[in-house]
Amino acid sequence: MTAQPPEPSPSPAPSGALRASHDDREVVVEQLRDAAAEGRIDFDELDARLELALTSKTQSELAVLTADLPKLNSPESRPTLVLKGGMHGASRGPGRWEVPQHMVARGGMGGVKIDFTRVQCHLTEVAVEAYGEMAGVTIVLPDAWAAETSGIDPGVGGLTDKTTPDRLPGTPLIRLTGSGGMAGVVIRHPNLWERRKLRSNPT
Repeated sequence: MTAQPPEPSPSPAPSGALRASHDDREVVVEQLRDAAAEGRIDFDELDARLELALTSKTQSELAVLTADLPKLNSPESRPTLVLKGGMHGASRGPGRWEVPQHMVARGGMGGVKIDFTRVQCHLTEVAVEAYGEMAGVTIVLPDAWAAETSGIDPGVGGLTDKTTPDRLPGTPLIRLTGSGGMAGVVIRHPNLWERRKLRSNPT
């Protein structure tokens, strides 16, 4: 008898055609609920997408339901960072920290400082609401970054913008809004003392 050639093994299914598990559906359900809570989709659309998520058979069907939403754990999905100066002040940086797409800084009685000089940020824009209140807000940007400050009300304390427009490609634009309040808002690049610290400790 002539030996029969072996039957070819089936090709693996494309990733999008893989069957969805209960856990896959649950992840999408949670992402949809978070999106509704953040105002990204309304509740009628939430209901419609949830029904589709719970009846989806493949991962590609699930992917369609979240294609227009920020991916989980991406910078766009991080919650708004709120810094309140209170009585003793508040700061973020210098150092490496995760930059969200939206930040709010309220100077209070102690002031707020936000230092971006050591962060790695892949966002194209970061929205910062700054309210100087009684003690002011200071924002420090790397030399390669630029700021758009036309959306801020200077208030009594004013806005001091010492940044340069020399933004390098691939770096974020800081879009500043809010009010100077009594003490004002300052946005600038590192001063001489801060530059000395950056040179002495470059990591």
